[in-house]
Amino acid sequence: MEEAQALRSAVKDVTDPRMELVDVTPNLQAVQRLATRLPFRVMVIDAGFSVMYDNEPARARGNVPGHLHLAKCYEAIAGRTEPCRSCPAVEAMQSGEIQTMSRAQRGAHHCLLQEAVPLVSSEGRARAALVLFGDHRVVAPSASVPTERPVTHAAENQLGRLIGRSQPMRQLFEMIRLVSGSQATVLLQGESGTGKELAAKTIHTLSGRRAMPFIVVDCGALPETLLESELFGHVKGAFTGATANKKGLLEEAHGGTVFFDEIADTSPQFQAKLLRVLQEGEIKPVGSSRSITVDVRIISATNKDLLELIKTKRFREDLYYRLAVLPLDLPALRRRRDDIPLLVQHFLQRSSTRHVKYVRTLTDEAMEALMRAPWPGNVRELEHVIERAVVMASGPALTLTDFGEGWNKAGEPTSGRDLRAVARDAAQTAERARIVEALHQASGKRARAARALKISRASLYNKLRAYHISLDSPCS
Repeated sequence: MEEAQALRSAVKDVTDPRMELVDVTPNLQAVQRLATRLPFRVMVIDAGFSVMYDNEPARARGNVPGHLHLAKCYEAIAGRTEPCRSCPAVEAMQSGEIQTMSRAQRGAHHCLLQEAVPLVSSEGRARAALVLFGDHRVVAPSASVPTERPVTHAAENQLGRLIGRSQPMRQLFEMIRLVSGSQATVLLQGESGTGKELAAKTIHTLSGRRAMPFIVVDCGALPETLLESELFGHVKGAFTGATANKKGLLEEAHGGTVFFDEIADTSPQFQAKLLRVLQEGEIKPVGSSRSITVDVRIISATNKDLLELIKTKRFREDLYYRLAVLPLDLPALRRRRDDIPLLVQHFLQRSSTRHVKYVRTLTDEAMEALMRAPWPGNVRELEHVIERAVVMASGPALTLTDFGEGWNKAGEPTSGRDLRAVARDAAQTAERARIVEALHQASGKRARAARALKISRASLYNKLRAYHISLDSPCS
């Protein structure tokens, strides 16, 4: 079959020992696209027998409902409770060579494995294997597996707390399933409000570290000195107020995952210390001369262009390549408008429960407005709009009026507003401009900006979210 030959050709690229791990991911995506169209079972499994990827025929044949990720291959395929005594996929990973089984040899295995191809990392080690099965009779040769499967179950539209059925989100789901089985660092890139923290939590939940801590560090919300103490810990007497030894978050997360949000907001000095953690797997508490070994997976996120920051010497290039071993881009809501009805229904149900309101649907006019809106704040903005509308709603269905003044059928500001609406918008515009100015004068330091504005940091954070102000482009 031509498609099967193309798949093997793609795998040859993946198995090139000279290829960096960061370059393997796009090739695995190509393998996925090819495997989706094949009428026989294809899987990618890791050294622990966990299924990292499975195509449609494999899901249909498996003993585990739905996607097989996180299942063991021997559980999903053969219904066994332990691995087979002699597995060609394991032999492929150990030897680094393709293992091909004859028809007689396939008969000795419950899974009918035909060929196992090792996926070799830049270190020359096979961390996973792509497995082809010799069960062409499972799906008739004349049958075809569509590239896009019709969505019939809610579970297929959700991965963890991420929701979507659009093509960009399906691709993101597949990439998350692939990277979750790895121990490599992940860099999540995307605009504010696209769900980077949810993606990080999903990767952790699908990984072998899911039983261990998942700790979030907001790099932009903590002063430099406090950030270092929080992450690395400190010893008694290290600084004024250090009255006792304190464990750092990295030590507390041992065995688990640490998510660095807004990683671009860290200083060069902190970046150097974080680089040492990634290189050596060690931390040194503030005021201590003793190093502590930690085992944590690092996931970081940013809404800034780190490559541009590298050019201006505001971000270390060596740290970037350490963090971006597996880079993932989260699509903006305007690129996935097909997901808006799903998201609206999800937020509608949650807000109705939270505010004890019987609101179950919305009018066609209201939905049309939501579908056309620009959504500069992405999914987070949509969530806030739905919650405000639920609170203001007087009936069982949201109408365009419930969204407040400034909404029309096209999702654009209306004209002919009364004087109070004009005054309110003018005040909000002035307030937003003053916040942007304060942030600029404070070089992006939120605590300093809050002091200049004479408001609490919590109030400032709420206003940043309400006005969709991000530090990378506060004027947008």
